[in-house]
Amino acid sequence: MNDRAVALLEQYDVEILRTKKGRGVILCDTDRGLLVLKEYEGNEAKLALIDRLLSRIREQGRVSAETLVPNREGGLCVRENDGTAYILKTCCEGRECNIYDRGECQEAVRTLAALHQCMVLEPREDCPALTRFSPLQEYEKHNRELVKVQRFLRKKSQKTRFEYALLGCMDYFIEQAREVTEGWRAYEERLSGSPAQGAGGSVTQEQEEYTYCHGDYQYHNILWGSQGMYIVNFEKCLRDRQIRDLYLLMRKLLEKSDWPAAMGRELLAAYEKVNSVSAYAYIDLYYRLAYPEKFWKIVNFYYNSGKAWIPQRNQEKLDKLLAQEKQKKSFLENVFQI
Repeated sequence: MNDRAVALLEQYDVEILRTKKGRGVILCDTDRGLLVLKEYEGNEAKLALIDRLLSRIREQGRVSAETLVPNREGGLCVRENDGTAYILKTCCEGRECNIYDRGECQEAVRTLAALHQCMVLEPREDCPALTRFSPLQEYEKHNRELVKVQRFLRKKSQKTRFEYALLGCMDYFIEQAREVTEGWRAYEERLSGSPAQGAGGSVTQEQEEYTYCHGDYQYHNILWGSQGMYIVNFEKCLRDRQIRDLYLLMRKLLEKSDWPAAMGRELLAAYEKVNSVSAYAYIDLYYRLAYPEKFWKIVNFYYNSGKAWIPQRNQEKLDKLLAQEKQKKSFLENVFQI
């Protein structure tokens, strides 16, 4: 964020009292409360859809979430001379969700369940739907990338301790990734041939065509303020089964706590108190959690970074992943065995 970006605030009908830099944003104290100026990398069509989603959430009145602030011309973004886009959003005074407070984590899950019930939008001509995300295609892509890096490491003549350690566990995690992908493929084939069903607050397969996910529902984007939880940063929203958001939050929280089965059950129970989960959604969640996503992230970061100096943090992440593998397998067996 630079001073030129601050000058863009003149395009809004807002009185700026003071500004300060935050994590990748500019925090603005204004006559309309706390606002955030943030760089936006998507297109304006998606921004219009995000605005529709946030308007629907606001109309439902069940979850507190950010609002996009239009500029004086009614647009949802402003641009610097080089074309860089920025958006202005509401925010609240508060702190991030405490990942070590079990009660707070359960409240975050209940908030997510309520949020999901609001995030259903049928496409309009002036605001078409996003392309539906395919987890299967994503996993197949990840698998190819893992094999590519394995070949690279095998051919590399001089290896660091980290590279030896990484190569040493590649066969195990590539096989795991393939097994999960094939299981997912069979699940998708079974799902595509089954009739639409729904019970209680669950979404039928027909309705699921119009559901959206937050896309980045993790503790950084869940603020705890005076009025309860406040959800921010919807820029990564996408069309996918909504269990995606629950998977992302659960994986983050469980990794921090060494995959305790009791905590997993508590989070699932908290979600189901507000929004029921179908049998297929449980299968979906199982495969997302079972896929070695964390290992792929470590490999991907290594391969796409400079290799002249490999951060010690890479080794620490790999060591922790390997140390947790037994706990993760035990978690999946205990929580999803039914």
